[in-house]
Amino acid sequence: MSTSQTELPSASAPAADDRKLPLSPLLALATAAFVAILTEALPAGVLPEMARGLSVSESATGQALTVYAIATGVAAIPLSLATAAWRRKRLLLLAVATIATANLVTALSSDYPLTMAFRLLAGVAAAAVWAELVGYARRLAPPHLRGRAIAITMAGVPLALSLGIPLGTFIGGLFGWRLAFGLVAVVSAALLGWIAVSVPDAPGRRPGVREPVLKALSLPGVVAVLFVVAAYVLAHNILYTYIAAFLDAHHMGGSRDNVLLVFGIASVVSIWITGALVDRRLRGLTVVSSALFLVAAVLLGVLADHVVVVYAAMVLWGLGWGGVTTLLQTAVTDAGGDRGQALLVTTWNSSMAGGGAAGGILLDALGPESFPWSVLALMAPVLVVVIAARKHAFPSSRPGAR
Repeated sequence: MSTSQTELPSASAPAADDRKLPLSPLLALATAAFVAILTEALPAGVLPEMARGLSVSESATGQALTVYAIATGVAAIPLSLATAAWRRKRLLLLAVATIATANLVTALSSDYPLTMAFRLLAGVAAAAVWAELVGYARRLAPPHLRGRAIAITMAGVPLALSLGIPLGTFIGGLFGWRLAFGLVAVVSAALLGWIAVSVPDAPGRRPGVREPVLKALSLPGVVAVLFVVAAYVLAHNILYTYIAAFLDAHHMGGSRDNVLLVFGIASVVSIWITGALVDRRLRGLTVVSSALFLVAAVLLGVLADHVVVVYAAMVLWGLGWGGVTTLLQTAVTDAGGDRGQALLVTTWNSSMAGGGAAGGILLDALGPESFPWSVLALMAPVLVVVIAARKHAFPSSRPGAR
């Protein structure tokens, strides 16, 4: 990547127009987040068909999600260190190209080990994507709009979960799971062109300028934010991964699509609200997000036999979850900078993998009725920490906000 390319201004440099956000590059970054999450979670929507295509059990096929999440979590910090001096756009393009290739191989392969190897490779590439998104969003925006820029960029995460996965499942059911992965590969390839044209370049760190990532744990507020990330994501994935089993237990298995659609719509509303207010109301939004999910867990634990209550709980859960990616990304970057972001990627993906594993254990040992109470046990301390950490982790006012 030549140095003659358009480059980002430094994080402290003023933007050319501090009244506007550059939407095209931010939307390209949001699409990268969308593709990374869609690649990770799509096997869940086409699990039986994919298992037959690979001639393995559904439980073995389910490890395609686990391998991806673990690879992302484990690779985040060492990959960040190894590529610190790389030009940022080159790294982002290589990561998206790797994800596109992995989806193409998945669409064509009938060999389980080969598929899993490329799923692992895609997970490593996703770690590079996550490490770049927030840094890019912050550099592209003036200080008082950085939260909104992060909200736009990270909107791809809940959109992939709430809309992308159901759409991929629908396509897989009509035309086969291979076409679903093939379409994700096509979208990823198109994204490469979009990034090449729209996203400006940025230099890496100079050789010798390397701060230990783990040292960010000593910065005020970082540990509190990471605790909230770990517990919130673990709680979400315990319930989300096994929502079908929970609905089946309450005779709502036939309404699964409608329930997830309601959750998705509420998540999209949450994204919009968060994007509009995050720069001025980070603390309040995080408190409300945590409280909404906690109340949803109580409703599902006590009144899940009532259809209306289940739908109401999905609305509350979606409103809480939709903006949480933006809120926690913003909080950890405010507290710990790029090093905090690398720690968040590791924590987030490890908790995603842990949620699937913990949910499976709970399902076998205690049944689906245990899920809401597990969420409640995790979200109660989350709410306490968010309320208590008002000085550094979730302050009332953010630097640069106005």
